[in-house]
Amino acid sequence: VVPGADPSARQLCFAWGPAEVLVCETLFGQRGGSPSRGEGGPGRALLLGALTGCVAGTGEGGPSSSRLFVVRKDQDIYIQTLRKLFNESHGIFIGLQRSEEELAGKSRKAQLVQVSKNYRSVIRACMEDMHQAAISTRDPALHSQYSTQVSILSAMELIWNLCEILFVEAAAAGPLLLRLLDWVRLHVCDVDNMVREVLSSENPSKHKLFWNVVDVFVLQGRMDEARHLLSKEASANPTSVNMYKILDDLMKKMPVPSLGNTQTLTEMELKWQHWHEECQRYLQDGTFASNSHMESICKILLGDEDAILEKKELMTTWYHFLVTRLLYSHPTVKPMELRMDLFLGGESSPEPLDTILMAAFEFEMHQVIKECSIALSNWWFVAHLTDLLDHCKLLQSHNLYFGSNMREFLLLEYASGLFSHHSLWQLGVDYFDHCPEYGRVYLELHIERIPLNTEQKALKVLRICEQRQMHEQVRSICKIMAMKALRNNRLGSALSWSIRAKDAAFATLISDRFLKDYCERGCFSDLDLIDNLGPSMLLSDRLTFLGKYREFHRLYGEKRFSEAGKLLLMLMTAHIAPCSFWMTLLTDALPLLEQKEVIFSAEQTYELMRCLEDLTAGKSDKQKFQVAPDDVETMKVEMLRLALARNLARVIVKEGTLEGS
Repeated sequence: VVPGADPSARQLCFAWGPAEVLVCETLFGQRGGSPSRGEGGPGRALLLGALTGCVAGTGEGGPSSSRLFVVRKDQDIYIQTLRKLFNESHGIFIGLQRSEEELAGKSRKAQLVQVSKNYRSVIRACMEDMHQAAISTRDPALHSQYSTQVSILSAMELIWNLCEILFVEAAAAGPLLLRLLDWVRLHVCDVDNMVREVLSSENPSKHKLFWNVVDVFVLQGRMDEARHLLSKEASANPTSVNMYKILDDLMKKMPVPSLGNTQTLTEMELKWQHWHEECQRYLQDGTFASNSHMESICKILLGDEDAILEKKELMTTWYHFLVTRLLYSHPTVKPMELRMDLFLGGESSPEPLDTILMAAFEFEMHQVIKECSIALSNWWFVAHLTDLLDHCKLLQSHNLYFGSNMREFLLLEYASGLFSHHSLWQLGVDYFDHCPEYGRVYLELHIERIPLNTEQKALKVLRICEQRQMHEQVRSICKIMAMKALRNNRLGSALSWSIRAKDAAFATLISDRFLKDYCERGCFSDLDLIDNLGPSMLLSDRLTFLGKYREFHRLYGEKRFSEAGKLLLMLMTAHIAPCSFWMTLLTDALPLLEQKEVIFSAEQTYELMRCLEDLTAGKSDKQKFQVAPDDVETMKVEMLRLALARNLARVIVKEGTLEGS
């Protein structure tokens, strides 16, 4: 739904862009309830219903007005506070692609786990920034937006952390439960305020929430903290000292899986079984019968499901319940023994987050990626997670039916979204680079659509294309910039871009503009560029002429008249000068013909005379030229004929004198 647009009242017209749709209302009303029609028929218009995003309306929608809307499909990239997420994760992504693939076994796994933790740290840092922004803003709409983003980022880290434990690290039985406990402690923070309130009170054991806090510590496996609180209860209640000592001893002796593999699973299970029997004996003996709170804790230690469910308000989430139940009933659980059907039977329609976490516990990686793609508002999460799982060799067998694998498809989608942003497009280039099948094709298509607002941006885009030998795109960019410069009458810049594009026709056009400009003003602009054309002047005959003609002026200015005369004659006899410029060249010869020193030989003078006669007769080798029948042109021709005749006479006398001597 496009807010503000009413397809039932007016037909809509629209045009597709790479990441946006431009929608406008037409002046045609709807008749008979027909669907709004776009440029490609009703089917394309109906797709608008699937797009949501930023909508900008203009106009008041009066009887003769029409409103415009910009509908974006990936709005998150425009949120300023998420820039850190995109920028910093880009560096982690590139580092992962360039990492030593030769590393194997534990070294490679440790490297991939570290990469995963780096991604999570970026998510958490971005979440903290967003939280601060939500606190500091006074705008209710912004506060709501930031709070929503905090919730989304929190869910993203929760999912990523679980995937890290189950897929990337692939923790074995024993350490798996410790990792899941850390996961719960990190992400179930609803009870933290209650813990702080109790601990900061003058007499914690008398606080109404004291036993709730003890239960929370036990449910999260934080035994040392639970024992510390219970010691306060024992000090304040001497009658419960014996019970406290027994419970404290049970909690202290509780077997915990080791991360250092110092004991086998069999040893762990035996220790746990003996400890479990001891707890059972104390409970059956009625040791804690006089204290319901301690009795409840003992039942929890035994893994009593009813006792644990009684504390569901303290756990707040089903996955907290799952980990607590495993801790006290099956601490050596193996990864493939994690099953969810026992714990969510009462919920008919779980939330998207629950669906994703359940898929992860079921080791359905592709389902996790699919559900995240549906639930999350951008492609960042699924693109980076899938890339990491692909490096873990977990997605190698999953190719999509349309040619690309899942990793590449998601990276292409994410990078395509980045290209709709005015600066983040630079990150998208690197993502396309690491998509071996379709990345280059996507890059070629997207880079042509980047608005070249400034020369600096154009040079940046050009450098990217040149580094990747994208010759067609290089020429296209140079032609666009050359045309822009020409429209703004910046001939030097236009010529520079046309040379870079190796566009001979456009270089000829700009060279003609330079020559026309010279004829009107009597001097050249952009001398530095023309003086340093070098081999580039060979791109076209007209450009060669421009460079050589400028060289003639430089030689003349340095009073190297003999060299200047030879060059001027060469420009005319080589037929690279436009015929329309011959009169200018002949006029330039006048000062050389009038020099005290004879510059042109008899043969050269005859060549100049022939050129003048060809010009006046309207004949040349390549095209005709019609001399304007005005007095100025006639006077120029007469002056040239007189100067050439005088020069010929001087040459004959000089050459005759030299022969006589």
